[in-house]
Amino acid sequence: MPDHTLDTLVEESHDLLPAAVDLRRELHRWPEQGIHNPITRDRILESLESLNLGVTRHTTTSGVAALLTGALPGPTVLLRADTDALPMPEDTGLDYSSRVERTMHACGHDTHVAMLAGAARLLAARKDTLRGRVLFMFQPGEEGHHGARFMLEEGLLDVPALADGTPSPITGAYALHTTSAAHTGVIASRPGPIMASADRLLITVTGRGGHASEPFRTIDPIPIACEIVQALQTMVTRRIDVFDPSVVTVARITAGTTNNVIPETAEIEGTIRAVSERTRSKVHDGIKRVAEGVASAHEASVSVEIDYGYPVTVNGVDAANFGLDLARSIVGPDRVATLPHPVMGAEDFSYVLQRVPGAMLFLGGTPWDKDTATAAPNHSNRVFFDEQAMVSGMAMYAGMALRHLDTQP
Repeated sequence: MPDHTLDTLVEESHDLLPAAVDLRRELHRWPEQGIHNPITRDRILESLESLNLGVTRHTTTSGVAALLTGALPGPTVLLRADTDALPMPEDTGLDYSSRVERTMHACGHDTHVAMLAGAARLLAARKDTLRGRVLFMFQPGEEGHHGARFMLEEGLLDVPALADGTPSPITGAYALHTTSAAHTGVIASRPGPIMASADRLLITVTGRGGHASEPFRTIDPIPIACEIVQALQTMVTRRIDVFDPSVVTVARITAGTTNNVIPETAEIEGTIRAVSERTRSKVHDGIKRVAEGVASAHEASVSVEIDYGYPVTVNGVDAANFGLDLARSIVGPDRVATLPHPVMGAEDFSYVLQRVPGAMLFLGGTPWDKDTATAAPNHSNRVFFDEQAMVSGMAMYAGMALRHLDTQP
């Protein structure tokens, strides 16, 4: 078994930081939304061009799968970075701010791409002693577009055997996600559920419209919709186990056209989050029961649509502990945290973890002289990520691949 020490990874990552910063800032200036990110893909391919990787360009998305084959036989490990931006303005004032209207890398995906490209360079330099293979997954469409699922459906995990016919299956999958909720270089994760499922809720209340001065001749859907919203909050707090939680947030109520018309319909739209499939199913059933019951009490009708989004992101126990243990060697034990509970955001890396044992870890990006409690959060138009954190990210990506392959039977 080759002896891949971690001693030089951080030092080499420091040397690669200027190139990573250049790539990250180029992506930040020209962000792209959704599952088709052609400019981003071109930059990724340019960054990998000299590394002699087996590159597959996906067709259902602009995803890139790049395979590094080591000189020694062994399994394959997957490392993932997401590439897409959010549909929102940027107000950071940075000199490399987005130049694309209403599009911003506000969740750190530009840093993920730059870190994984840097890690590919670190690992390619170790090709002669690498046992097995590394599959670099550059995935668009994470922000609600199911990009990971599309790449899986297109055969991402169907890696061929080695040149001599020896199987080299994917035995592990890892991802890093930059967050402003932790200081620069801090690594945080947990075994088990780490991020929630995310489903879309749409309730349409149908009553009977009429003149606003004569509500008794109508069935006003607006107060019924308001009552449903309140009843949903009570349902969550009274019926859902606080130790297996859920969040139901109504983010939009739409009804009416003017001040003197009672409309026929009112719409309620929101999000449903859960950290287990058991609670997810229970909340779905509860929402339908509550909405139908309240509407029936007022002689209105109701339709409830629940669109399934990302599943719960569940870290393997061994994989999460493996990542945290490695982080203690990379960034030091004082900069590693085991999260006490899941984060209620959602991730489509969950699709990968349903198929392959692995883990997602968070990488802090708020400068140490700033308070993480007041720092602009991910998805804020003012979020700021310290690029120095990418040193830890590149070393972690490369270290997870090396140690995973070296410890496989």
